[in-house]
Amino acid sequence: MAAAVSKQVPLENVRNIGVIAHIDAGKTTTTERILFYTGKTYKIGDIDEGDTQMDWMDQERERGITIVSAATTTFWTPVLEDANIKDDCRFNIIDTPGHVDFTAEVERSLRVLDGGIIVLDAGSGVQSQTETVWRQADKYKVPRIALVNKMDVLGADFMATIKDVHEKLGAKTAILALPIGVENTFKGIAMLLEKKTIIWQGDETGAKYDITEGFPADMEAECESERAKLVESIVETDEALMEKYLNGEEPSMKDLKTALRRATIANEIVPVFPGSSLRNKGVQPLLDAVVDFLPSPLDIADTAGTNPKTGEVETRKPSPDESFVGLAFKIQADPHVGKVTYVRLYSGKITAGSYVFNASKSERERLGRLMLMHANTREEIQEARAGEIVGIVGLKATKTGDTLCEETRPIVLESIDFPDPVISLAIEPKTKADQEKLDIALGRLAEEDPTFKIKTNHETGQTVIAGMGELHLEILVDRLRREFKVDATTGAPQVAYRETITKEARGEGKYIRQSGGRGQYGHAILVVTPKPRGEGFTFTNKIVGGTIPREFINPIEKGVREALDNGLIAGFPMVDLDVAVVDGSFHEVDSSEMSFKIAGSMALQDAVKQAGAVILEPIMKVEVTTPEANMGDIIGDLSARRAQIGGTAQRGNARVITATVPLSELSAYATAIRSLTAGRASYYMEPSHYQELPNNIASKLLKNPA
Repeated sequence: MAAAVSKQVPLENVRNIGVIAHIDAGKTTTTERILFYTGKTYKIGDIDEGDTQMDWMDQERERGITIVSAATTTFWTPVLEDANIKDDCRFNIIDTPGHVDFTAEVERSLRVLDGGIIVLDAGSGVQSQTETVWRQADKYKVPRIALVNKMDVLGADFMATIKDVHEKLGAKTAILALPIGVENTFKGIAMLLEKKTIIWQGDETGAKYDITEGFPADMEAECESERAKLVESIVETDEALMEKYLNGEEPSMKDLKTALRRATIANEIVPVFPGSSLRNKGVQPLLDAVVDFLPSPLDIADTAGTNPKTGEVETRKPSPDESFVGLAFKIQADPHVGKVTYVRLYSGKITAGSYVFNASKSERERLGRLMLMHANTREEIQEARAGEIVGIVGLKATKTGDTLCEETRPIVLESIDFPDPVISLAIEPKTKADQEKLDIALGRLAEEDPTFKIKTNHETGQTVIAGMGELHLEILVDRLRREFKVDATTGAPQVAYRETITKEARGEGKYIRQSGGRGQYGHAILVVTPKPRGEGFTFTNKIVGGTIPREFINPIEKGVREALDNGLIAGFPMVDLDVAVVDGSFHEVDSSEMSFKIAGSMALQDAVKQAGAVILEPIMKVEVTTPEANMGDIIGDLSARRAQIGGTAQRGNARVITATVPLSELSAYATAIRSLTAGRASYYMEPSHYQELPNNIASKLLKNPA
């Protein structure tokens, strides 16, 4: 049974890991098994029963999906005697959502993790969201090991899934175990390096298994062949081992594991295991592999950040003796203790009740209480050290992505980038009395979720909420009702269009008011230039010779930003352009910040009129898995939705159609696909890019802007 959570283990025995995968590949089921085998829980949680530990929200249990990343701390002692570490290891685990609407949860989790377990579905191979989370892990250079899960399902194919990993993800794999049996005969695994066989006994928890020396007789040739390939791929990563190997000497188990660990941490190789989390087979060797091959905080490069005072790059070592640095990566509204901020400690240590400095906001913050989190339950602790992930109660100004540190040695770490929302809807309380409650509740939800945005339409007085998809907004509205007791009515979802320009143009804005006494004078000339899709807005000051004093440049930028946010042709935010202030004039007495802000806005409007402004629409990448018989109907329906079909592929008995489709054409697509295929097809979609809206649709939109 696991030891008390608050016990200390050496930093080299700590693993900060996340479980990441496509929706329905078995992430939460795998995490539940990990918690059971490490003694964190006494009963295995089941998604279908709605009693999982990590999916603790009502909405998660009802829908059988993960919505928020849940964190937990547990301990594991390796079971195989060949493990390089034999003592207790501490796992800080984050279970992340697979659904693309909650991509922010994956993004922020990967930012603070040292390693990941990527779960693949043996029946479906590498799916769209697998590719997305893989790219996110690449972005943050997170080393990972892979579990080919669901080896017990019909159509499971271990080697085909590995081939998929090579082809679609471009990853080099190290197969460390082969499945014994497949589909309903799957009963164990052959550990290739150790030359051992693990067979799970029939008990329902999977806690009992037999380990025997050697490989099963009927698989001996295959295992020996795969083992030779494995050893070769490991020695290729290490010159000294390569020399030994070429001289006919097989390196020791310790040397092989050390070399494989080094290559895994360097992201050169991905160790792979087969298993079936639902049938409780293959999880214990996976936990040993986490210890053997994924990095501890000591294996990660020193944390680099910028000194806010000097602008110089500084580093901090992952040691409790170094000065404290931590990154706030998640905020959760807890009904019992208030706002909990999840912080990853990169160096130093903190104690409850002490003060820290928020370098991103330049504010002091008091650490009220420190907690070790287990999904939605908690254990209070007095001290936290480098390498740990803890919940902090009492931080007021800290938001997601902020850096906490010591005031005497400030440092700002790289923050977390989140995608822009693609869909919005109007929301209003059922009764006027609830307006204030609604505003507070929406503010709390936006604090938790950086991809959830709220804005007020000043012309109509409506509150508009925006998110990553219909499911995202549906769940947030559901949370308003359940957690905050606010009943709200919502309008139909609106697509988040954008505006941009297609050519360079120059514009002038002159604001002059004379009304007795002091007047107003602001004059700015701007040049607008289009930028590539997705590059956002930049503002450049090209004033020379002081034609506009420096103190009026910021107000011009403010006026420009406000005009861009409110849109200039149809009321949608304008993106992907550079605005340069190149000339203008001022009046010694009458010029003010307000007059230059207005002049900046006027100049921008003048420039945009001549810059070939267009409307952009969000395009989604859609993947439909359908029986062969329904393929024609699905393709016909997609074509009617202005889709561009990317291709079709065979996967088992089904066909997979990939396409890019405008989001505006996909409302109620789930219902349409069900009726077309009598419920036999499934689909998945994720945001792809923005592209210009066809003229005939743009003209309709200009008549009836949102």
